[in-house]
Amino acid sequence: MNVIIRLSSASRIFPVKIDRNYIFSTTHLPFCTYNSTCTAPTSNDFDPLIISDLISRQRWSILKSHVKFKSPIDFLHQLMCSGAVDPLLVLRYFNWSRRELKVNYSIELICRLLHLLANVKYYPKIRSVLDSFVKGETNCSISLIFHSLSVCSDQFCANSIIADMLVLAYVQNSKTVLGLEAFKRAGDYRYKLSVLSCNPLLSALVKESEVGDVEFVYKEMIRRKISPNLITFNIVINGLCKVGKLNKAGDVIDDMKVWGFWPNAVTYNTLIDGYCKMGRVGKMYKADAILKEMVGNKVSPNIVTFNVLIDGFCKDENVSGALKVFEEMQSQGLKPTVVTYNSLINGMCNEGKLNEAKVLLDEMLSSNLKPNVITYNALINGYCKKKKLEEARELFDNIGKQGLTPNVITFNTLLDGYCKCGKMEEAFLLQKVMLEKGFLPDVSTYNCLIVGFCREGKMEEVKNLLNEMECRGVKADTVTYNILISAWCEKKEPKKAARLIDEMLDRGLKPSHLTYNILLNGYCMEGNLRAALNLRKQMEKERIWANVVTYNVLILGYCRKGKLEDANGLLNEMLEKGLIPNRTTYEIIKVEMMEKGFLPDIEGHLYHASH
Repeated sequence: MNVIIRLSSASRIFPVKIDRNYIFSTTHLPFCTYNSTCTAPTSNDFDPLIISDLISRQRWSILKSHVKFKSPIDFLHQLMCSGAVDPLLVLRYFNWSRRELKVNYSIELICRLLHLLANVKYYPKIRSVLDSFVKGETNCSISLIFHSLSVCSDQFCANSIIADMLVLAYVQNSKTVLGLEAFKRAGDYRYKLSVLSCNPLLSALVKESEVGDVEFVYKEMIRRKISPNLITFNIVINGLCKVGKLNKAGDVIDDMKVWGFWPNAVTYNTLIDGYCKMGRVGKMYKADAILKEMVGNKVSPNIVTFNVLIDGFCKDENVSGALKVFEEMQSQGLKPTVVTYNSLINGMCNEGKLNEAKVLLDEMLSSNLKPNVITYNALINGYCKKKKLEEARELFDNIGKQGLTPNVITFNTLLDGYCKCGKMEEAFLLQKVMLEKGFLPDVSTYNCLIVGFCREGKMEEVKNLLNEMECRGVKADTVTYNILISAWCEKKEPKKAARLIDEMLDRGLKPSHLTYNILLNGYCMEGNLRAALNLRKQMEKERIWANVVTYNVLILGYCRKGKLEDANGLLNEMLEKGLIPNRTTYEIIKVEMMEKGFLPDIEGHLYHASH
């Protein structure tokens, strides 16, 4: 419909295209709060047709003459209440006035605008308004937003859609905490959310390792009857596997089947990865069992499945198992990737099999796969472990020639090799190169250097390094303190070592089992069993319970003091607690007890432990 309008202020006549729905509409009623009133525009300064045309043509300078006699906020209010202006034009004025007139609209007016857009299903525009609001808003509480939504309209569907998009807007703008709060408030108002917001929220919580919140959102989704999909279940399973809650991940798989979904390759890959990273005896057996279940359920393993398994076997120090998976992968027509070869090369290097690692590197190159810095880091580490520092340095120098850039791990690996071989001068020259190339030494860099000086007994140089760390803002970690405590114990000065534990606690660092065991060994080597027992009590106060290593240290300490009955008592105590003796335990029993004519009384416990 074309209408001819004469604008006296502009002295021009032009046609205006108007949507008939917004002139003769009886369905698009004004959006007002319960305590506000709308007056139909009768004055000469507000004609919906003229205003619509001005906004449509973006004649902002002319529009300003209409706005100048009232506040921009009142003008927006009048636009929304007229019922005759297209919501897209209302939104255009809203955006223009915020940008050009620097108007800061109240949350109530924003909510009314959102409802106006929701009524005509302009959902992309709602997302845009919410995205802009979330980016800029810092003072508006979630509670106020939901209160304003409910006051502006009692339309359940519209409010649910807006709430759903609000949660998503917070998540997409990395405001996960606010997104979670909006999710909770939506539940309080009984608004129905969807997987469109819940899945991204779950994913963000997993990335931030807030697994407790992941479990809460998942349970709330089920309780509120927000229908999950396969992606929902996979996200939750991933979050649980990341923190080792594998039994709970299994429960979610059961839920998944109840909802009519079956695990896919992503589900199985996540579970296999969870077991591979679990760090428990038999983990690879369980991972392999999941692979068999996967194949049994006619879900084809993909390259990710095999890469996860290969890496798991290599980190479990079972390269032969990794090679079997490697062969199986190729038999199924899947081509190894750089990730595949990196895992195998790293596994070989960790086991000292450098020739086999080189064969894999040649195979990788012949497959037109280019090694990356991770490949070189693994090889450098392997050569450093074998004390072949010239070959390690040659690999290091070759990185740049291959168009690659070494990273901090590359420098630290070679630097550690130099320090462990007592080549401190080369280590410091490498640190200098590191700084020249723009890499800042991290705590691992300094730990390598500190180990080197501690081995040489140069504690003054160690002190200088600690001061340098302080100046550079590099904070000592638990590893740093373990190195220092070990060094003082080696120098037979456990009292100085003990003061470091107090310093750790003052700095908010929690001593580990290793920390306490190092100092316990220092006291026992000195023959100070009383101090060792007091330290054990301190451990227990910190809720760090004695492990097999702790008992081995104490048993050896008592044996060397000739207190074999007391040592036998500790051995029985260890077995009563369900701790399984290791090779070191049996060596102590053999050398320090049985070879000295003392037969430990542990038969009942050994029988119990073996069953």
